[in-house]
Amino acid sequence: MRLPQEFDVVCLGGGVGGEAIAGGLQDSGLTLAVVERELVGGECPYWGCIPSKTLLRSGETLEEAARARTLAASRVDWELDFPKVSKRVYWMARDLDDTRPAAAMEATGAKLVRGEGKLIDSRTVEVGGERLTARRAVVVANGGTALIPPIPGLDAVDFWTNRQAVLPRELPGSLAVLGGGAIGVELGQAFARFGSKVTVIEAGARFLGAEEPEAGAALRPHLEADGITVMVGDACVGVEKQGGGVLLKLKSGATVQADRLLIATGRRPNFEAWVDAGLPQTERGWLKVDPFSLEAMPGVYGAGDVTGLGGFTHLAYYHGQVVARRLRGEDARADHTAVPRVTFTDPEVASVGLSEAAARERGLQVVTASTDPAETARGYIHDFHGGTLKLVGDRDRGVLVGATMVTPRAGEILGELVLALRAGTPLRTLADVIHPFPAFNRVLGAVLQELASKAA
Repeated sequence: MRLPQEFDVVCLGGGVGGEAIAGGLQDSGLTLAVVERELVGGECPYWGCIPSKTLLRSGETLEEAARARTLAASRVDWELDFPKVSKRVYWMARDLDDTRPAAAMEATGAKLVRGEGKLIDSRTVEVGGERLTARRAVVVANGGTALIPPIPGLDAVDFWTNRQAVLPRELPGSLAVLGGGAIGVELGQAFARFGSKVTVIEAGARFLGAEEPEAGAALRPHLEADGITVMVGDACVGVEKQGGGVLLKLKSGATVQADRLLIATGRRPNFEAWVDAGLPQTERGWLKVDPFSLEAMPGVYGAGDVTGLGGFTHLAYYHGQVVARRLRGEDARADHTAVPRVTFTDPEVASVGLSEAAARERGLQVVTASTDPAETARGYIHDFHGGTLKLVGDRDRGVLVGATMVTPRAGEILGELVLALRAGTPLRTLADVIHPFPAFNRVLGAVLQELASKAA
């Protein structure tokens, strides 16, 4: 064992959170070591957001071409070139080469240490026989990984997680997806539009369970129009090989056969790297931090997915910024009241804040207002059918506390509502905002006016 190398801050994980900390500490006078076992940038650019949304975009262009038959053309024909799709996805994922982001991190003054890091106490990270000691703080930002359910037979079959599914070399003729959350429905729709026969199996009472019930109800017809079979409330109880594929046995007695199986049943923390250091954990095993200071204990911070506060790239970056500011001596505090989330299906599902049920559980005097964005001028222009917009307000305070929408461009429309929640903008002010005609966000106007009226 060599003598320990000392730094002011040691960050376990070089993903988005680690990148934000490196940028935030640049020119601060604090020395920083960032330990990364895989690729600088983490899950998002290589096996998550970037390749998955690239797949979705390729499928979306095919569907748009088909829509031209209704809107502009008497005949549209194409031939899928899946190697072209695959090549572009790998290119967007930097061909799994982190040379440039690694150089960008080191340009901030941080020392990049490659290897499997393990936190052995609240100030020391061990990497490949070397020890890195933190004089001021350790930051745990090493993310999570796919949660594999304990289903009998699953260990005996070859299956995909998001990592294999977003970087495919071949197109499966059929795909079974276990899990009806954001990852499952996004990738399911992408492969369905490429021609795979897709079945999404959700054990719970409804899919997209983290969203308002209206969201899944509005999205389901769009998924089924793409040829996807959606099975809800029927858990998988066994898996076995069948020829070159897999056979799934469901609780009801039904079976699903597929060439490929994608496991999309959630995420778990990469706790192996820090669990022996005695850090606190939540009931689900995530690193337990104070949601405002992001401290797990004095001098130990958590950032990003590993905290269990939300598995979003934008949240990990935000956490990194907050931690960096605190390390610089600022009284920075994280605010999670308005964390946006978007499922990039077609149409998109976007939401922020509390659902109606969650707001009622908190004892708020709830008012709601809803509409279908399809029944607007832009909806007709776009030839969009079957969406939803639901706003949740607090009558006592006269403010917006939650929003959910299923519509084209939902992720872009959401920004106004994220700001409204974050700033606590009065509903009467939101109701007086002028929205451009005939933009998609104009649908907000009448619904905000209705919500303000109910809260008055």
